[in-house]
Amino acid sequence: MRLTDCYNFHDFRRMAKRRLPGPIFDYIDGGADDEVTYRRNTAAFEACDLVPDVLRGVAEVDMSVTVMGQKLAMPVYCSPTALQRLFHHQGERAVAAAAAKHGTMFGVSSLGTISLEEARRISNGPQVYQFYFHKDRGLNREMMARAKNAGVQAMMLTVDSITGGNRERDKRTGFAIPFKLNLAGMTQFAIKPSWAIDWLTHERFRLPQLENHVKMDGGALSISRYFTEMLDPSMSWDDVAEMVREWGGPFCLKGIMSVEDAKSAAEIGCSGIVLSNHGGRQLDGSRSAFDQLAEIVDAVGDRIDVMMDGGVQRGTHVLKALSLGAKAVGLGRYYLFPLAAAGQPGVERALETMRTEIERGMKLMGCTSVSQLSRRNLRFRS
Repeated sequence: MRLTDCYNFHDFRRMAKRRLPGPIFDYIDGGADDEVTYRRNTAAFEACDLVPDVLRGVAEVDMSVTVMGQKLAMPVYCSPTALQRLFHHQGERAVAAAAAKHGTMFGVSSLGTISLEEARRISNGPQVYQFYFHKDRGLNREMMARAKNAGVQAMMLTVDSITGGNRERDKRTGFAIPFKLNLAGMTQFAIKPSWAIDWLTHERFRLPQLENHVKMDGGALSISRYFTEMLDPSMSWDDVAEMVREWGGPFCLKGIMSVEDAKSAAEIGCSGIVLSNHGGRQLDGSRSAFDQLAEIVDAVGDRIDVMMDGGVQRGTHVLKALSLGAKAVGLGRYYLFPLAAAGQPGVERALETMRTEIERGMKLMGCTSVSQLSRRNLRFRS
C-alpha cells in the first residue's frame, strides 16, 4: 500500500496498521474500557444532517478562523498528542512542519519527544503548549516560564487526565514506556522489522520537557507511573485560576464537557476551552464532545473560544461542528495514523485531504466563509 493510495482516514489507518507493531498501533487506536465513547465520538456526527443552500456564488472560499488570538488558515488544528517519535522517527518534527505548511495550529505536548524550543524553530506559526497539572507546583511554573521563553503564545491545560484511563488493549500486549512487553507483544514487534530498524537507527527516545522528572531507562518513573504519581488529583478551580493569572495570556482548558465547567472556565479568565473526552481514552461511557457542543456554545460562546475534538474523520464533520458554533476543531488520530504510515509526507497529505474536503463541503453548502455556517444548515435525527 502506497501513500498515494490513501484518500481518507480509514486508508491512512490501514497503512499505519501494516507498518506498526501491534502494541504501538493499539496504543494509538485504542480507547478505555469497552471503547464505547471512542466509537460514539464518530457516530455522533452521523446523527446530524447537513442542509445545503445553492446558487450562492461560491467561486472563492475563505476557511480561515481566529482562535485565542491566532489566525489559522483552515478551521482544524493538530491537537497535542504524546510520544510521537514512537510512531515514526520524525515525530513532532513532521507534524510541526506540516502544520506550518498549511498555516494551522500545532500543539506541543508536555509528553512530546522534541523540545518546545525546537518545535518553535520548525514552525513560527500558531502554536499551543499542552501540559498537565503536577503535584510539584514549581514544575508547573517552570513549564509555563519555559513556554513563554520559547515564544509560545497560548497554554493548554489538560484537565481530564488526573489519572490514566483503563486501556485494556495495552494491558493485553504489556505495552508500556519503557517497553515491558509480554510474549505476545514481543512477537508483534518481531514481525514488523522496518519499525524496529527505524527505532534503532535514529536518535534516542527522549521526553525533553520532562527528562529531569521521567526516566526512559526503566529507572525511577515510567509513563504510567507519571500519571499516577506526579499528577495532582486534588487540582481545583482556584489552582487553575492562579495559573491563568500567572500566564497572563491566552489560556485554554482541554477536557471540558459540562456547561457548569465551561462557565467556570470563562469566569476565571480562560480564553478558550476544548470540549474533549480525550479520544475516548479516559472515562468510557462519557458523552461525545459534538453532542455537548450546542449547549456549551449557547452558555459561553460569546465570552470564550469554544473548540472541540474527538472522532473527527471528515471535512463534513468539521462543517457540522462549526455550524453548531465551534471556533475550530482538533485532529488527533486523523494525523497520527498518517504520521505512523509515512512521516511528514503522510501528515501533509492528510491535512491537504482535510483542507480539500472542507473547501468542497463549504462550496456545496453555499458558504464562502466559515461565519456563514449556522444551525440553520443542520437537522438532527431523532
